[in-house]
Amino acid sequence: MHFVSTAPNSGALPTTPGVVGSPGGDKMPIIRQYLRIALRWRYVIFGVTAACFILGLIITLLMTPKYTATSAIEISRESSQVTNFQGVERETSVADQEFYQTQYGLLRSRVLAERVATQLRLIDDKTFFERFGINQDDPAFQEISGRYAANGRKERQRIAGEILLKHVGIDPTRLSRLVEIHFTSPDAGFSQKVSNAWAENFIQTNLERKVQATSYGRNLLQRELGQVKDRLDETQRQLVTYAEQQRIINLPSQGNGENSTSERSIVADELASLNTALSQATADRIGAEARSREAGRSGQSNEALRNQAINSLRQRRAELAAEFQRLMVQFEPEYPPARAIQSQINQLDRSITLEENRVSGSVQADYRQAAENENALRRQVERLKSNYLDLRRRSIQYNIYQQEVDTNRALYDGLLQRFKEIGVAGGVGVNNIAIVDPADVPKAPSSPKLLINLFVSLVAGLVIGAALAFALEQMDEAIADPGEVERRLGLPLLGSVPKVEGVEPREALLDRKSELVDAYLAIQTSLGFTTQHGVPRSLAVTSTRPAEGKSTTALAVATMLARSGKRAILVDGDMRSPSIHHLGGVDHDRGLSNFLAGNDDISQLTFEMRDLGFTAMSAGPIPPNAAELLTGPRLKLLLQRLLETYEHVVIDSPPVMGLADAPLIASQVEGVVYAVESHGIRSSLVKTALQRLLGANAHILGGVLTKFEARKAHFGYGYDYGYGYGREKTNKGS
Repeated sequence: MHFVSTAPNSGALPTTPGVVGSPGGDKMPIIRQYLRIALRWRYVIFGVTAACFILGLIITLLMTPKYTATSAIEISRESSQVTNFQGVERETSVADQEFYQTQYGLLRSRVLAERVATQLRLIDDKTFFERFGINQDDPAFQEISGRYAANGRKERQRIAGEILLKHVGIDPTRLSRLVEIHFTSPDAGFSQKVSNAWAENFIQTNLERKVQATSYGRNLLQRELGQVKDRLDETQRQLVTYAEQQRIINLPSQGNGENSTSERSIVADELASLNTALSQATADRIGAEARSREAGRSGQSNEALRNQAINSLRQRRAELAAEFQRLMVQFEPEYPPARAIQSQINQLDRSITLEENRVSGSVQADYRQAAENENALRRQVERLKSNYLDLRRRSIQYNIYQQEVDTNRALYDGLLQRFKEIGVAGGVGVNNIAIVDPADVPKAPSSPKLLINLFVSLVAGLVIGAALAFALEQMDEAIADPGEVERRLGLPLLGSVPKVEGVEPREALLDRKSELVDAYLAIQTSLGFTTQHGVPRSLAVTSTRPAEGKSTTALAVATMLARSGKRAILVDGDMRSPSIHHLGGVDHDRGLSNFLAGNDDISQLTFEMRDLGFTAMSAGPIPPNAAELLTGPRLKLLLQRLLETYEHVVIDSPPVMGLADAPLIASQVEGVVYAVESHGIRSSLVKTALQRLLGANAHILGGVLTKFEARKAHFGYGYDYGYGYGREKTNKGS
């Protein structure tokens, strides 16, 4: 038996009181949804992927091989210091990233590209422009005697530079000072030449840029030097003229500053000397005065005490006095030797007195001389002070001129020193860029890369195929799986009916082992859970449009009810296109339309379908307007009378779209079974039809998916299992 899926789902149709079992459960997981879409449209995805793969293979095989040559250079922040002199260019700090970004920009500059093109003589190389597919219809490529005209050289240089820039690649190595220069072209040797030329010309332009900066600085300093020297000469002339007029004579000083001319005046030097001499004379006079006063108070000066001659005389006298005293011990003073010694002592006393008087006179003379010298020097100093003050007054303007001379000389010396340093630094020519690895001739092409291109084509094909599948899924409104009845329509799924080919539905129903019987048994089981009393006593089977399997569903439901022991009657409610009478082998001269028109004898309007076990009522004669008959009370009356005899009344209702018949019938029955054709109708049309039924207060029991083919369904549900279960084994056993 086929078991109907009862998993809840949030369908597209809003939940209403008129729909039994309206969805309100969880959605399908997103990964499962994508997997379902991928499996459903797998042939589209595989086809697009295969097409992209083949296209990538063809394009790769048709592409011209290109060769990439790579050279590596090192860019240092500071150049090697051969001298201590600094150039004009600014030194960059360690963390100055602007420097490197500037260098990368210079490597991609148009001027550098045109310089490389000029050095390699590409401007007049016809092969070069043909190699890169340049249209030579431009006037710049006009040929004269087999060579390009000279008047288009500038334009060709621009085009050649653009070509080189388009095919060059600058790749800085992260966290290092290395930069790789790549060039790609169809010619391996040409790629090597351009890559190496690019590095060499970049180094050369860097050097030229430094030389130009230094040359500009030298020229500027040279002009400044000339102007400063003229100002220095003028101020020196003013200084000398003024000194001559004012008779200011200064001598250069010794050991002063480097950039200033320090001078001293003669008057100042003379005043300083005399002032020193005056101080010394005053000191001498004070000393002489002190000695003179001392000699006057004591009668004997210190000079006498320190005099060598006086001290010698006094020593001799002391010796004679001692000898005299020794003789006096034994003899009288009149003793001749004693008198002789006394005579010597007296002579020595006279000599000492005379010498002391001479020394005292000398002290007084020294004092007088010292006083005179002091007075003379003081007068001279006072005179020089007056002269010095007068000189100071006359030297004010002189000092102003002297300051101007010193300032101009300091500025001139500084500029001259800087001028010499720049000349030395510019002549050294040290570069901060060096070639690390010159480019070699590439041995193998860098593009196209077959494996990478095929992988990219495969990924692109998968992406495009997936996008196309998703777009088709969004545009596809067909109901493909039983689960979509709930998900898209919001209807509880009563069951799905497989598509039966090569056999009529009635014959399939007569075969109790057929898949159709199993499917409708499952539907009958589901109907038993739609009301509290089981299968609704009156129900209508309808669809959106004709040929969706609603008549077969109505016939099968009546058959399953009859086989379950229920008294059931099948009423053909489609009075516009009746079909039930064909199944019974009768005409439709009598039937529903007769009762609705007023014929109350139901027994004359029905016929038995004994092989299926239930009673049927045909649609009757086709009325002019079936809707007018259905709007009256006769349909309700018919249902009441039929339910008095039968346990279940099944009405084969007309389709909903475009007609008023189905809503009128649906409003009178206990419930409606809605048939939906698998892969046969758009879900938007079904939703519109369901809204019409809901507008008529119909009680929709659920949906039945008809003509279902498991092989065309979305994968992941397992609906292709139940109908064939056990049949293959039974067939083998029989």
